[in-house]
Amino acid sequence: MLKSVFVAPDPGRMRLRFASRALVGIALAVAVCGLAGHSLAAAITGGLAALLALFTVTDSTVRGQAVSTALLPVAGFPVLALAAGLHDYPVARDIAFLAVMGAGVYARRWGPRGHTLGVFAFMTFFTAQFLHAEPRQLPQLYGAVLLSLGVSSTVRFGLWCYERRLPPAAVPAPPVATGLARATTRQAIQATAGGAFALAVGQVLSGERWYWAVGATWWVFVNTTSRGETLVRGFRRVLGTLLGIAAGLVLVVPLNGAAVPSALLIAVSVFGIFYTAAVSYTWMMLAVTVMAGVLYGLLGVLDPGLLALRVAETGVGALGAALAVLFVLPVTTHATTDAWIQRALHCVHACTSEAAARLAGSATADPARYVAELELLLGRVRLSLAPLVHPFAPLRARKARARQVLELLDQCARDVRGLASVAADPDASHDARLAAACWRVEAAVQALTRPDAAHREMDVAAAVAHHSGAERALNHLHGLEQALKALAEPLRGPVAPA
Repeated sequence: MLKSVFVAPDPGRMRLRFASRALVGIALAVAVCGLAGHSLAAAITGGLAALLALFTVTDSTVRGQAVSTALLPVAGFPVLALAAGLHDYPVARDIAFLAVMGAGVYARRWGPRGHTLGVFAFMTFFTAQFLHAEPRQLPQLYGAVLLSLGVSSTVRFGLWCYERRLPPAAVPAPPVATGLARATTRQAIQATAGGAFALAVGQVLSGERWYWAVGATWWVFVNTTSRGETLVRGFRRVLGTLLGIAAGLVLVVPLNGAAVPSALLIAVSVFGIFYTAAVSYTWMMLAVTVMAGVLYGLLGVLDPGLLALRVAETGVGALGAALAVLFVLPVTTHATTDAWIQRALHCVHACTSEAAARLAGSATADPARYVAELELLLGRVRLSLAPLVHPFAPLRARKARARQVLELLDQCARDVRGLASVAADPDASHDARLAAACWRVEAAVQALTRPDAAHREMDVAAAVAHHSGAERALNHLHGLEQALKALAEPLRGPVAPA
């Protein structure tokens, strides 16, 4: 697990940039709140708002990111007022919390922006419980949020906007569906059911910290689509929380709320959250748990008993999510995995066709955009197959098939990247053999995605002149063809539990 964080590839040092910029943006936001005379509670609210803005806003363009950031107060302020106003009305507060939770998940149907606004709305309600916010505090809390968003946005879009130099990578949209077949509708119902369980049991454990259980259920559902993914994520959340509690007993409790060392530990935790998020949910949760412990230390309420309660509430939240995905409109891992693999294979074919057209002299063909899309799709495949390749997965045959699928798809990705690189070389020339090779790749994809379709044959004579660019392209096409043919065997049987 430790190796996965520090040995995981970081192309262009993107994770390092992501974490460093977040640390600068959040630190400046909290510092400005302090200089403006805001209370500790308001500064914490502002810091969390900056963290969410830098973490959850993932639109594919800089302009889109700016718009989503600007809309955060629109989603958060009414929810904050609602949570503060219902503080003394537990039943109404609980119903409102679950409604915000369901609406926040349902909002994902509108893509990255809907997801961002849904997360911000839910976390605003959560923060109000965390700080016991009251209506009289609202003006200062609003001011701190606006100030923090302004400061963090200045860092993100002004001082350190590395996205302007990168091509946009849009997250592939899921297939269109309606009713309960729509993933967001189903997940909203599941999350609300799991949240209701977590809320009820969490309040039995603690009348003050019950919201931890609801928060655990919420975050288990983020970026998951099948019951297998959700169960694995719940396990990793509990494990990360346990490790974070152990670290908190050693690092946080002895600080006894001392300001300077607490601030330094929060900075390390923030960096850890952003740096590990893409490669290890367990390590991210460790950093989140340590940060939460430090914040409670600053508020003067931290003790070992509180840390133990956090573990119990997190376990309740993970259990609520597990029960929901197992018994409320369940979706099998196999169904989800198959859909993502099919889309990845079609993307391989599209990239191959674009690269061949580019090598043939087309000025408009652009395989690079499909390379970026394929990376995102393979990320979804890995996430979907995570339950099968998990060390505790009991089904060895399916685990072996899942690993074989991942290895072959990774090989496809390497050859696609190499093919796109050759196509981008202005000295690469067309070779008549490329057309035949592309036809064979298309046939291999079709055999995996449409096994009943008729395949066309194409015989193309080799060109008299062979060019180095074409030779390299042919090597990548041959590698693609072999990997696609090899995929037929593991994909014949189920790669995930039913």
